[in-house]
Amino acid sequence: MKRILFSFPEVMSLALGLFLFTAPDASGETELVVAADGSGQFTNVQAAINAVPQNTSPTNCCVIRIKPGVYKELIYVQREKRFVRLAGEDPEKTVLTYDLHANLPGPDGKPLTTFRTPSTVIDADDLVAENLTFQNSAGPKGQALAVRLDGDRLIFRNCRFLGWQDTIFCDRGRHYYQDCYIAGAVEFIFGGATEFYDRCHINCLGKGYITAASTPIDHPFGYVFSHCRISGANPDVKTCLGRPWRAYASVTYLNTEMSDVVRPAGWDNWRDPAREKTARYAEFDSTGPGANPPARVKWARQLSAHEAEAITVEKVLGDSDQWNPLAVLAQLPAANFTSPSTNNVSALKP
Repeated sequence: MKRILFSFPEVMSLALGLFLFTAPDASGETELVVAADGSGQFTNVQAAINAVPQNTSPTNCCVIRIKPGVYKELIYVQREKRFVRLAGEDPEKTVLTYDLHANLPGPDGKPLTTFRTPSTVIDADDLVAENLTFQNSAGPKGQALAVRLDGDRLIFRNCRFLGWQDTIFCDRGRHYYQDCYIAGAVEFIFGGATEFYDRCHINCLGKGYITAASTPIDHPFGYVFSHCRISGANPDVKTCLGRPWRAYASVTYLNTEMSDVVRPAGWDNWRDPAREKTARYAEFDSTGPGANPPARVKWARQLSAHEAEAITVEKVLGDSDQWNPLAVLAQLPAANFTSPSTNNVSALKP
């Protein structure tokens, strides 16, 4: 169990937030407001998360509205904080950030290592985040996670994920991304979760690999990128679509526009030819100069139209509870904030 220690100002902020706690409105939402300038109930995001009530449910969720600002803090959404909605106004102006990296010395004097570096950790299920930037600002100093995702049924809409190496650690659960921007260089989407990226912009900042999936053998899907766009920060950047962190890595690109940042071979076996027999890599109808089916490695598949049509959001993420994030988003009350259009992912710039 993680212990979270608070300073006196943080305790006072939390107490004030509980005193000013907004009761559920007619829609069943409880609202908390975070503002760095002091105009909200809280000046930092973690204090608002700590104030989320224990009785949240699908009909009694908690909305944390985060006003524009750069919030440099380590954020932890505890497992019991279910049915939370983190809502910013504009992802370019509302930034949740920190700068830990794996080579920094920890309290014991030894390097932190990868999994102790995330700026934001989400352990809770049923979270929705929109119009926010999740960032690790350490830069090219080794592994440095922007987010670690251990919750199930997570939704990210119109968000930015900024990092260099290991930007998104999707450890487990099912996660849906709509109109998001993800930037990094080395395996900047990795882990064993089931992920669906819908109309997202993937921007490669340096030479490396986009994905490093560790999909369990009994999971039919790992990562699916649908109607996405892959670009490079400059003409010298070259990348592979993925390499298998574990033997049964599963990654599929559907109807994705690929610039010449994508190497012709497309995929890498991570110096282990045995993984060519087990990794599950596929594409359908890739376009752009980086789409080169004849040059792709022979152990990756080009799907038929019939096979591609069967790979839907509901099929990938539904599982036994038939979760449908599109239905969840359709039922969300409109945000009070005015947010930028989510229909143009090219407008989301680092």
